Amino acid sequence: MPLITTPNLTAPDDFYEALIDAHRGLSADASRALDARLVLLLANHVGDLAVLREALVAARGTAPATRAPT
Repeated sequence: MPLITTPNLTAPDDFYEALIDAHRGLSADASRALDARLVLLLANHVGDLAVLREALVAARGTAPATRAPT
């Protein structure tokens, strides 16, 4: 099963609102922890390592590269 990268949410605005609501009132650390838990829950739901690897590559491809301090 390949990664679906075309719009696939039945109610994207509703999901976005729910995501924002889930973060409301959280500290930056708690918000990052929520994101990490959400990623792990959704990865478990997908369950296919090949699809998850494809998603990691796709997500990493949009992130700006940074260099570690030397």
